[in-house]
Amino acid sequence: MSYVLENLDQSFYETVLDALNDGVYFVNRKRRVLYWNKGAERLSGFSAKEVLGKSCADQTLNHVDDQGRCLCVKGCPLASCMRDGISREVNVYMHHKEGHRIPVSIRSFPIRDKAGKITGSVEVFKDNSQHLSMVTEFETLQQEVLTDPLSGVGNRRFADLSLERLQSRFEEEQGQYGVILADIDNFKNINDTWGHPVGDRVIKAIARTLASILRPTDIVCRLGGDEFLILLPNASVAGVEIVGNRLDMLIKESWINLGDELLSFSCSIGAAHSSTCRTTVIAVDQADKQLYMSKGNGRGCFYMNDKRVCSSTAA
Repeated sequence: MSYVLENLDQSFYETVLDALNDGVYFVNRKRRVLYWNKGAERLSGFSAKEVLGKSCADQTLNHVDDQGRCLCVKGCPLASCMRDGISREVNVYMHHKEGHRIPVSIRSFPIRDKAGKITGSVEVFKDNSQHLSMVTEFETLQQEVLTDPLSGVGNRRFADLSLERLQSRFEEEQGQYGVILADIDNFKNINDTWGHPVGDRVIKAIARTLASILRPTDIVCRLGGDEFLILLPNASVAGVEIVGNRLDMLIKESWINLGDELLSFSCSIGAAHSSTCRTTVIAVDQADKQLYMSKGNGRGCFYMNDKRVCSSTAA
C-alpha cells in the first residue's frame, strides 16, 4: 500500500479505511491484493491474512453477474480500470467464505503514481441485499418459534402459515404468485463423504443465498432435511422463471472451501404459478412434480410447466 500513500502517514489512512462499513481493497497491475480493510473482512468472511498477496480471483470474491458469468475471467472491473483509466460501477454477486452468494454494489477506480501512470486499482463494495433479515422480522413479530435454527430462515410451520396467508390474499385480491421448491442434489452423499457438519454448512450456505437475493416480500423456508420452499407474492410467470434461473445459477456458482478441496453443490428446482393452480396446495404439489422432473433429468436444473427452463449440468 506504500506506493498509494507515498509520503503520507500510512497507519493513519489504514485506520480511516478500517473504520468504513464498506469493503475496500487495492490490487497491483497483476491484480494481487495489497490491502484489505476490516469492512472487506466483515462482508466477505475472508481475513486480510487469507487474501493479501493473492489474486482477487484465487477462490475469494469471484464476482459473477446475473447471467452467471465469472467476471474474474472476463469483464473484471479492476482490470478494465487499469486498462483504460475509467472508473466503473456495477452490481454483482460476491462469493462469501461460508459458501453463499451476496449481492454487492462495487465501484472500482484506477490508481496512478505521481507521473500519472496507472499502477493498480481500488475496489469499494457494499452489501446490496434488499431482503429483510428473517431473524429481525421474527423478533419484531415475536415469532422466534417459526425459525429454522440451523438455516435461519422460516421452518415448516412458518411455511404452512405463509401458504395459508398467500391463499387468503389470492382469494381476496385475485393476485398472482409463484411457488418454488429447491432440493439439494446428492445431499446424502455429501453427509456420507464429508460428515454432517459439512452438510450443515451446505444447508446454511444455500439458505443464505436464497434469502439474500429475494425481495423483502418474498419468503424462504426450510421444509426439513435438504428441501426449501420459496414463495413469491405478486410474481408473474416470467418473474418466477427469472428467480428460478437466478437461484439455479448462483447456487452452482457457490462453493465451500474445505482446505485442500472445494466442495461445490447444486439444487434441483421446480416451480409453479397461480395461473395454473387454484390453490396453494395444488401449487406446491405442482412445484414438487417439477422438482422431480429436474431430479429425473440430470439434477442441477430448473423445471416449470413440464419444461426445463434452465439447461445446465449438475455440480
